[in-house]
Amino acid sequence: MAYLAYQFTVTPSQPGSEILMAMISDWPFDSFDTSENGFTAYIKEEDASEVNLDDFQFDDFKFSCKIEKIATTNWNAEWEKNFEPVLVDDLLCIRAPFHAKNETVKHEIVIMPKMSFGTGHHQTTRQMCKEMFSHPFKNKRVLDMGCGTGILAILAHLLGARNITGIDIDEWSVENAIENCQSNNCGDIVILKGDAPILETLGTFDVILANINKNILKKQIPVYSKIAKAGTHLYLSGFFTTDVEELKQVATEHGFNFVLAHNENEWAMMLLEKG
Repeated sequence: MAYLAYQFTVTPSQPGSEILMAMISDWPFDSFDTSENGFTAYIKEEDASEVNLDDFQFDDFKFSCKIEKIATTNWNAEWEKNFEPVLVDDLLCIRAPFHAKNETVKHEIVIMPKMSFGTGHHQTTRQMCKEMFSHPFKNKRVLDMGCGTGILAILAHLLGARNITGIDIDEWSVENAIENCQSNNCGDIVILKGDAPILETLGTFDVILANINKNILKKQIPVYSKIAKAGTHLYLSGFFTTDVEELKQVATEHGFNFVLAHNENEWAMMLLEKG
């Protein structure tokens, strides 16, 4: 499997980058990395046929796009070249095996992604991690839906959860999450390959973590409702601040009560509770 990197240069960068990311978010891009001059959007090569930028013209900013193929064989090299440790306040450091141990934080997660997204650099992952520290996880049954590298599942384990399942539709992500769980001494986390239909075979959960994207979340919230019980916490991220009200409405229609929302720049996360 190969990915394509759509490298967007946007002038002026803001709010142009925010607007452009919102415009393309309905296409199956897996992740976005922002920069001073724009952003890069990653998509599986097999899904790129859905992308059509030809009709995009804006009065307030200009953009150009360069597309680069990132083969499986060189993804690690590209990632290692740019990766720096990620800090979530003084609570968590997310680093690679080749970085020095951080002695100033309460927890560390060591991640070596392959073709998986979720190194902690993206605003959505950081926000999810930060909010998880504000709520009890001890002995909770936790689902990490769309687990990617497994960061959120691993953090749930560090916070005391002891019955954790991670699910991803992508085979590379499943393999990578298993390896990352083992390297972080969380080998009891169950990682499964699958999609929403598998959820109804797993029983109910105390906590559901879903850092995906708006369209998938809208489709899957009804299923999350079926595997939630009264008091289940639902953490959602992977969408823009402009999507919060739409997702809140869908969640409310399926029995979840809004608790809070945060944002980092244009990216948002939301916490809900099953009534």
